[in-house]
This record gives sequence, C-alpha cells and structure tokens, in this order.
Amino acid sequence: MKLKKKDIFFQTLENMADTIVQAADYFAQHVANLQDVLHFANEMKKFESQCDEFTHTIITELNKTFITPLERDDIMDLTTSMDDVMDGLEACASRFDMYHLPNSDEYIVQFAEILRQSAYEIQKAIHLLSQKKLLAIREYTIRLNDLENQGDDLLRICIKELFAKVSDPIELIKRKEIYERLETTTDTCEDVANRLESIIMSNS
Repeated sequence: MKLKKKDIFFQTLENMADTIVQAADYFAQHVANLQDVLHFANEMKKFESQCDEFTHTIITELNKTFITPLERDDIMDLTTSMDDVMDGLEACASRFDMYHLPNSDEYIVQFAEILRQSAYEIQKAIHLLSQKKLLAIREYTIRLNDLENQGDDLLRICIKELFAKVSDPIELIKRKEIYERLETTTDTCEDVANRLESIIMSNS
C-alpha cells in the first residue's frame, strides 16, 4: 500500500500531462477550422476541469503523505505550472466565444501548433520523471525553451501585421488579446521546463 501511495504523485502528473496533450491536440485541430465556437469553448473547459481535479488530488495527497518521491515544493510547483498551461489554453478558447470571433487566422493556427508541440514535450518529460530518468529530461526542456522562443518571434510578427492590416479598432483589440494570451501560454510551457530543470538539479 505504501508503494502505491508514493506512486500516486507520478501517476497524477502523468495523467495531467496526458490531458494537456489531449487538450492541445483538440485546440489545434479545431481552432484551424472553427465550426461551433461555443462547443469548442465548452470542450476545452472540460479538459481544464479535469486538470483541476488532478491538482486537487496532488494537494490532498501532499497533505496526507509523509514521504514523497520528490520535494513537496517541487511537486507543487510542477503541478501548478502544468495547470497554468491548461488554464491558458482554456482561456484562449473561451475568448472566441466571449468576443464572438467566428474564425481564427494563420497566426492563431501557428500558435496552436507551437502549443501542441510543447504539450508533447511536457508529456515526454513527465513520463521520464516518473521513471526517474532525470538527465534524459533535459532534451525536452531544451525543446520547450526553443518553442517558447518561436512563440516570442511569432507574437512580434503577428502584432506588426495586425496594426498594418486591421483598421477596425474592436477587431484589433480582440485579435491582439488572443495573440498575447497564446504567447503567454507558451511562456507557461517554458515555466514547466524551468520547474523540471530545478528538479533535475536538486536530485541528480
């Protein structure tokens, strides 16, 4: 029974990473061709609620487990940063409904692809963490940093393009906020990488 207890943290983190991948896949597939904006936002909300439940599980387990497989703060920080990724994806999806934006554009699609790739890197890293293959995680944290840089570059390009081409101020405000939110979500993916790096340093 004790072994199972120790395992619950890694299992829940894996479940969380798997859910982020499902959400990022769904986001990328549907944002490219928005059919039903409300349904899109609602589906993303379901993924976000699932991640909240995993976060709750980890907090509950931390409160009742004496010996944890990693430092408590590391587990909590990693959980929080992963939850932030999911929150970011859901917040972006909800904006399409709130702002009555019937369609996306090439930049949103590119951001969605960066986030989808980031989600897969997080998933691979978390599964290695469960196997205690700490040094192997570095490959994925480096990729996450690179993807975040791509997000920075894309934000500069799309904001410049937006101000050059869109004259309707309301449309401009809506698009600008969605671009910035998407870029902030790539930052949260990098935060996961940074948390993993600190776990590698303190445990190897």
